[in-house]
Amino acid sequence: KTTSSAQANRLFSSSCRSSNNDPREDQRLLATSKIPILQNIIIQGQQQLNSDANNQLQRAPITSSNIPPHIAARVLQEKKLHLQKHHPLNIIKSKIETYFTERYDSSLQIHDNFMPIVSTADNFDSLLIKEDHVSRSKSDTYYVDDETVLRTHTSAHQLALLKDTASVGFDDNAEGGNSCCSHAFLCTGDVYRRDEIDRSHYPIFHQMEGVRMFKSGDDKKSVHEVEMDLKDALEGMTKVLFGDVEMRWVDAYFPFTNPSAELEIYFEGEWLEVLGCGVIEKEIVKAAGRGDQPGWAFGLGLERLAMVLFSIPDIRLFWSTDPRFHEQFTSEEIVKFQPYSKYPPCLKDISFWTTPDFHPNDLNESIKEIAGDLVERVELIDEFIHPKTQRVSNCFRITYRSMDRSLTNEEIDALQEKVRLCATEKLSLELR
Repeated sequence: KTTSSAQANRLFSSSCRSSNNDPREDQRLLATSKIPILQNIIIQGQQQLNSDANNQLQRAPITSSNIPPHIAARVLQEKKLHLQKHHPLNIIKSKIETYFTERYDSSLQIHDNFMPIVSTADNFDSLLIKEDHVSRSKSDTYYVDDETVLRTHTSAHQLALLKDTASVGFDDNAEGGNSCCSHAFLCTGDVYRRDEIDRSHYPIFHQMEGVRMFKSGDDKKSVHEVEMDLKDALEGMTKVLFGDVEMRWVDAYFPFTNPSAELEIYFEGEWLEVLGCGVIEKEIVKAAGRGDQPGWAFGLGLERLAMVLFSIPDIRLFWSTDPRFHEQFTSEEIVKFQPYSKYPPCLKDISFWTTPDFHPNDLNESIKEIAGDLVERVELIDEFIHPKTQRVSNCFRITYRSMDRSLTNEEIDALQEKVRLCATEKLSLELR
């Protein structure tokens, strides 16, 4: 079920009340102004289905957006997965929020309903991501238009949230804390990336961002002290989720933090990356109007943690509406998922000569648009370069498998034919 513009305006209001000068208001107004674009994409998708039913291929209109109808519909979906009670993502989200609420009391703000449409400035520039970074390309990111994207991380809201409380300052000793101008916040939401297709990747997933800014009087706190506070907080959070496990910190690089690190744990016989974090870059802090105020930030993927903690083997299961999935998590505790079905896969190959501008994510997106969650995996199994012409040939294997039922040869053959037609007509590929 999707929403109208008026409904979305109400739906995507923050869980925390805004002040009259709230910098987040600009983000909300921008997002709601772009809803008609997504609604038109959905309408055009329905028209495409109708033309397919009449054995006609309707070319997509020329537009700067690369968002397919099935993604646009998910953006406007009323109930987000991380907000659904008894859902594994919501269970993990709640446990992390409880941990940080107990640690920081009323000085913590929680945000979980910001709309995922943001400006390129907020998604990239505010985080010091360079102009030529691959994440800015349309092969990796969904563009609503040339200056607006579907957020690729919840960090897209970081600068606005830092600005929101910059002018007031903090007082850790104030009675009852400082609820309207907190020095710490968590921000959770759905994020979107064009990516490969397999059991651990999906074009939509969910992130949680955490930030702590120290009070104004702590501007002399050293980077090492901030880093130690960060690691202490995150090691405590990890123990809440995984128990008393072995942990290690690995140096990392992120454009928006310095120093940066990743936390790994030894879990069930292997090292597992849990999150990335670091001390917030001074340039970002100054842009928020906070001078030299020190602070730290972390980000984690809820699906990554949930698949490990609940032993969920396929990321598509998070989107299942089958009660056999959801009824397993009504206790609101971390329990091991019990598989309720295992249907056989159906493998289909497609071979073609590539073009100079071909990108595998374009093929992945087209297959996903045609077959939806019936696609389990798309993998390159062979590449051939013609010795005379130097043309490049790729062969991709598509694994079709439903999580809820057996697929018939007839319906898979029909889907594969649509994939082949799309490859030639939409992607301009020459089949072999």
